[in-house]
Amino acid sequence: MFHSYTVSFCQNCFGYPVSIFFIVVNEFCERFSYYGMRALLILYFSRFLGWDDNLSTAIYHTFVALCYLTPILGALIADSWLGKFKTIVSLSIVYTIGQAVTAVSSITDLTDFNHDGTPDNLSVHVALSMIGLALIALGTGGIKPCVSAFGGDQFEEGQEKQRNRFFSIFYLAINAGSLLSTIITPILRVQQCGIHSKQACYPLAFGVPAALMAVSLIVFVVGSGMYKKFQPQGNVMAKVVKCIGFALKNRFRHRSKAFPKREHWLDWAREKYDERLISQIKMVTRVMFLYIPLPMFWALFDQQGSRWTLQATTMSGKVGLIEIQPDQMQTVNAILIVIMVPIMDAVVYPLIAKCGFNFTSLKKMTVGMFLASMAFVVAAIVQVEIDKTLPVFPKQNEVQVKVLNIGNGNMTVSFPGVEVIQPQMTQTNTFRTFGVDKLTSINISSPGSPVTPVTYNFEQGQRHTLLVWAPNYYRVVKDGLNQKPEKGENGIRFINSFDESFNITMDKKVYVNVTSHNASEYQFFSSGIKHFEIHSTQQIPQICVNDFQSSRLEFGSAFTYVIGRQDTGCPELHVFEDISPNTVNMALQIPQYFLLTCGEVVFSITGLEFSYSQAPSNMKSVLQAGWLLTVAVGNIIVLIIAGAGQISEQWAEYILFAALLLVVCIIFAIMARFYTYINPAEIEAQFDNEDEKKNLEKMNIYSTMAPVSQTQM
Repeated sequence: MFHSYTVSFCQNCFGYPVSIFFIVVNEFCERFSYYGMRALLILYFSRFLGWDDNLSTAIYHTFVALCYLTPILGALIADSWLGKFKTIVSLSIVYTIGQAVTAVSSITDLTDFNHDGTPDNLSVHVALSMIGLALIALGTGGIKPCVSAFGGDQFEEGQEKQRNRFFSIFYLAINAGSLLSTIITPILRVQQCGIHSKQACYPLAFGVPAALMAVSLIVFVVGSGMYKKFQPQGNVMAKVVKCIGFALKNRFRHRSKAFPKREHWLDWAREKYDERLISQIKMVTRVMFLYIPLPMFWALFDQQGSRWTLQATTMSGKVGLIEIQPDQMQTVNAILIVIMVPIMDAVVYPLIAKCGFNFTSLKKMTVGMFLASMAFVVAAIVQVEIDKTLPVFPKQNEVQVKVLNIGNGNMTVSFPGVEVIQPQMTQTNTFRTFGVDKLTSINISSPGSPVTPVTYNFEQGQRHTLLVWAPNYYRVVKDGLNQKPEKGENGIRFINSFDESFNITMDKKVYVNVTSHNASEYQFFSSGIKHFEIHSTQQIPQICVNDFQSSRLEFGSAFTYVIGRQDTGCPELHVFEDISPNTVNMALQIPQYFLLTCGEVVFSITGLEFSYSQAPSNMKSVLQAGWLLTVAVGNIIVLIIAGAGQISEQWAEYILFAALLLVVCIIFAIMARFYTYINPAEIEAQFDNEDEKKNLEKMNIYSTMAPVSQTQM
């Protein structure tokens, strides 16, 4: 009945146990490690491993769901076998190994045997990354229900105020770690590193979180002598499951009207289980029932790292004098958390209390869900604005054609119903769209020259460029771009107007054998000014300048660079825009981040505190695991809706999520209206008093019976 624990040192500092400072620092480092790694994942999947957006999103949310499913395992290990302290240490070691394996998986040179800058055996990198992520999921999920509960264990009775403040500080540490990591790791990612070829530095970006996880483990172990370490009290989860199973089975056996009803369905377990355990399970099930609607909040919240990051890739990252990477927009959430938590604790909540409004935990959580729903309405509005700026691409039964004159004279190109006069070194302003059955003929002509018909089998649903340089010389090139360049990158292709082939090197990427009067494939580059060099051995004189630089590339554009010929024989550059850069600024995402962050502050911190305060002393880890399980279910909901729904318009998907959460919010508000708050400590104290009375009665009976026994002897 009484907890046994060892305390070698537990003096107070500013009214708080010294031990919690080690726990807070540990949590800061661990969250830096986790969020720093997670901020890179969606771009690591799409850019390094080459997965498409849907697969990247699916694997991302599967990983996050796994991170929040494993807390059940962590709670079982902590409560029934190792205790919270040993569980945290053991699984932190697994966690550190997982981070290290993930960092190794991102080393290009691991399988780049021909030193061309791309992995020769991508399956090795995929396998290592999946092993690393599985270990991370086991480690981070396993310690989740233990660390916050272990911190709560450090407080004495009567320190409820300090304990509640601890949860706010604890959450602040989480978001301080998240803030720094989501700023730092994307900066590390865009650095160039490698042994044989320079690539985006994923090994360094993943390696720093791995190092921070090792620091987290060391800090936690250093504080070992100062902790209250409660001994594990048996497999509580198994007892809970068995008791619930027996109650349901017993109730089913006695379902006829001949048996009198009992006050609560768990009371049907009295024949086998004691009243204390049944009462504790009642407390847990009442809270678990309230958890049922909560996954919908997390379904929206965790899309910051997937759908919202992908939304940012279709926007412009130029904010004033700084340039923001798409994965750095997640830092807005962490910055706002650091600002909003103290404001809420010190200003908003006290002000609401002074107004006489009873702003209970469940009311706070209801408001948080409503704010998150509104955040997705704003995200949908932003998406509509983005969609307005997107170019129109051909449908499946259409083709698009533009004319690019790379010759030295004017050309006339006749399409069905329209005639285009194209001066030298110019292109048509837009792509012309034709139905497949309408594009019956295209003719090229110039003054004094016969008409040349264009014979080409245009591919449906594709864009094409008609290169012309003389009345009877042309080439049709399929562009290969049916959407804006992904990830906010910029597509560049080269057209060679010389009579010989040459190679071009741009920002360490090589365009091999760009043939005469032909176009290369598009290659993709991040924002900024890029330098390129033309490698030719024949027609370009030695005195010519072969080094050029691009104009400043923004986000999501595509250009055709025509290498023209001057009268001196030297090359000159002509730039033509194929797809305009993103114009909607990433700063427009700030309102949706603000609403979601405000929702998180009043929902998540309150939920952690509520779960701890309403849990019996021996089931706090179980209830914390249940809280985290709602996050896992939320990510599974994203997989189901985004995968099975196949909604073509992204704004419509945002509205769907917002509507679902709004409905769930109303349901939760009704459920919360009928919830009665309890004090588990008081209820358990009543059982302790009753047990003491029973023990005293037994002792009294024994003391009165003993003399009689002696006389008889």
